[in-house]
Amino acid sequence: MFRLTHFLRDLHRPGPMRPARPAAGPVVIWNLIRRCNLLCRHCYSVSGDVHFPGELSTAEVKAVMADLKAAGVPAIILSGGEPLMRPDLFEIARHGKDMGFAMSLSSNGALIDAATAGRIAAAGFDYVGVSLDGIGAVHDRFRGQEGAYAASLAGIRHLSDCGVRVGLRYTMTADNAASFPDLLDLMKAEACTKFYLSHLVYAGRGNKNRAEDAAHRATRAAVTTLIETAWADVLAGADREYVTGNNDADGVLLLMWARERMPERAADLEARLAAWGGNASGVGVANIDNLGQVHPDTFWWDYSLGNVKDRPFGAIWADTADPLMRGLKQRPRRISGRCGQCRHFHLCGGNTRVRAWRLTGDPFAEDPACYLDDREIGLDAARDRVTVTPYRGQRHEAPSLIA
Repeated sequence: MFRLTHFLRDLHRPGPMRPARPAAGPVVIWNLIRRCNLLCRHCYSVSGDVHFPGELSTAEVKAVMADLKAAGVPAIILSGGEPLMRPDLFEIARHGKDMGFAMSLSSNGALIDAATAGRIAAAGFDYVGVSLDGIGAVHDRFRGQEGAYAASLAGIRHLSDCGVRVGLRYTMTADNAASFPDLLDLMKAEACTKFYLSHLVYAGRGNKNRAEDAAHRATRAAVTTLIETAWADVLAGADREYVTGNNDADGVLLLMWARERMPERAADLEARLAAWGGNASGVGVANIDNLGQVHPDTFWWDYSLGNVKDRPFGAIWADTADPLMRGLKQRPRRISGRCGQCRHFHLCGGNTRVRAWRLTGDPFAEDPACYLDDREIGLDAARDRVTVTPYRGQRHEAPSLIA
């Protein structure tokens, strides 16, 4: 995850340099249940409203939590499917809080009524991320259910009423790119504390619909818009946070943005970005699926590193006999193609590996979703430079999606 607001705050008022990514355990995204009340087009777990056998019991979940603690895991994000469909969710969350984990919930929000919001607050969740794909019918179409938007919006409001910190999660594709500015407006109108822009990853249904991925110019325009929106909030002292995920070129674009606007601070920002190090799959973030299989992140569901029913999480995570984990943990990673030749490699770490794997069969090939042109990354065979301003077109009219 690229914590855009954190870097912009440091750009505005530089504080102490944060240390390089620590060697402690990763943040764990845990898909407790695969069942879901919706049928989302870009679902990486290909969930549905059916029972999936073999999921971990409450006792097994608690035992794995003990393993996670021993492995130095600082935070757990409970996800699905729809985690609220698991009857023991609040017991699990409370147990995690009692063990000292930072606990977050990733939900589609449609099942959160006033009573459920109260239970979420009582369980001690530090944060709830609610996924939205657009406003009204746009969201309903992506989620496969009429009325899904209204239900999710009501859930956000119930959480806010209970004092729960809540944010919006948005995955941009060609079909919903026009919704982006509307969702930024919604975030402010509903007093949400965080906005998470997720770039589409070719996994699960997202892989089947990869032709819908917003093309490079529109993606770049959206990230530029997010940078300028976040910067305005930083200058205004607003208590809102903007983050992105699944395209670590966003950090490089921020550096380029800063060099144009405040070149005297760019060197400090570059040092902070280098300490961050870019892509964290297999290092700073891990995934456990509903059956207990461990993956380098949530989009590697076709690649298991081992099962927590058979081996402790820490043993699985530290095992570099697996060739994928060995390559992901190597510093610097050995990436081929334009990523390997990029002068900004020390900032992004080669970007998202699962996209390369999906399209080429090689997890260490170049990432096809990098939107920086050849000249910007220091290659001789430069294409014409693409200059993009933030997308501020008419509401509900898609920006030009030119590859």
